[in-house]
Amino acid sequence: DVTGGWYDAGDHGKYVVNGGIAAWTLLSFYDRLVAFSKSSLDAFGDGKLRLPEQGNKVPDLLDEARWEVEFLLKMQVPEGQPLAGMAHHKMHDEKWSGLGFIPPTEIKGDVPRTLRPPSTAATLNLAAVAAQAARIYKPFDATFAKKCLEAAERAWKAAKANPDKLAVAADTIGGGPYDDKRVSDEFYWAAVELYIATGKADYKKEILSSPFHNKIPDGSDENGKGTMTPMTWQSVSGLGTITLALVPNDLGATEIAAARKEIQRHADAYLAMRDKSGYRVPLVADASGYPWGSNSSVINNAVAIALAHDFTKDDKYRVGAIDAVNYLLGNNAMGRSYITGWGSNPSKNPHHRFWAHQEFADYPEPPPGVVVGGPNSGVQDPICERAKLDGCKPMKCYVDHIGAWSLNEVTINWNAPLVWMA
Repeated sequence: DVTGGWYDAGDHGKYVVNGGIAAWTLLSFYDRLVAFSKSSLDAFGDGKLRLPEQGNKVPDLLDEARWEVEFLLKMQVPEGQPLAGMAHHKMHDEKWSGLGFIPPTEIKGDVPRTLRPPSTAATLNLAAVAAQAARIYKPFDATFAKKCLEAAERAWKAAKANPDKLAVAADTIGGGPYDDKRVSDEFYWAAVELYIATGKADYKKEILSSPFHNKIPDGSDENGKGTMTPMTWQSVSGLGTITLALVPNDLGATEIAAARKEIQRHADAYLAMRDKSGYRVPLVADASGYPWGSNSSVINNAVAIALAHDFTKDDKYRVGAIDAVNYLLGNNAMGRSYITGWGSNPSKNPHHRFWAHQEFADYPEPPPGVVVGGPNSGVQDPICERAKLDGCKPMKCYVDHIGAWSLNEVTINWNAPLVWMA
């Protein structure tokens, strides 16, 4: 039973490594509200959002995140089975579906779906998020918190016993591979969350011996290369360092200060990028131009800038965070809001199976508040080719079309930081 959870992106797949960072982002946002903006908690309080959970005395922000956390728990291999404690990497359709496809849960009868093998990366995502959830949900539901912590520790032990079960890039039939050849950053992140949840010495030792201790790589991919951004599904050490900076822990004031200094270092780098941009965006094109999902780099960079403001109260960071959001809302070379339903010229046609109104009149338009991937210098889909985007200036490499998956797709790990910044 792997029902529940969020569909990942334009398709109906559900991927633990992307669900993990997305759920963590919402839960970390809750940590940030508790630490620095308790007055803002009410905006996400019980009954404030349009959710089915009402009147349960739990903040709606946590209700929404729990929907994904419960799915992640279901992806764990049960005791007594081969690779017990590991987490399945993903589940999705048996073959790629086309546009104009309703969610499988709404289709009468059985819909063939496939559950893919466990991976170390998925298992450590589960360990990290379940440990984080155990700590955060304990005041609201002690039984659920206990379940989360038990799952997290089982996952950690399973990952330690199987450190090289890696998802492969070739697993692309019916869903994205989400492959990751380096999982040392996942071990660091999981150790941080487990240590803060339990205080156990073994997890502390893992943190202090990790090369990622109080570090955030400058690059976005598994090798620390690519566009500078604090966190992606493939590079998660920044998540552990942000948790150390935000959440009271027994490592001591010096350690917390070091984690905060690293986040501030990144924030300063993003402000330097912004100062080179005529549109004041904290993103600089590299030799290849803008990357796939460039808007996600902008908004995750904004999260780091906003945290630097929390830590220092320096107004330059507040202004920098606003500049980043202004870019997404239309202060860009396209004069377009990349958030559906917001601004005078918003994107309307994200790449999505169900929000397919551009192609099929009986399908819905996207709801307000969905951020699309944005400009991408790579000509990676037929719509880009037809639009003759080859050689375009980085910020102009965009077209609002449902078929432009390399420009206009949406995904949960891009929208989660938008919630943070909203």
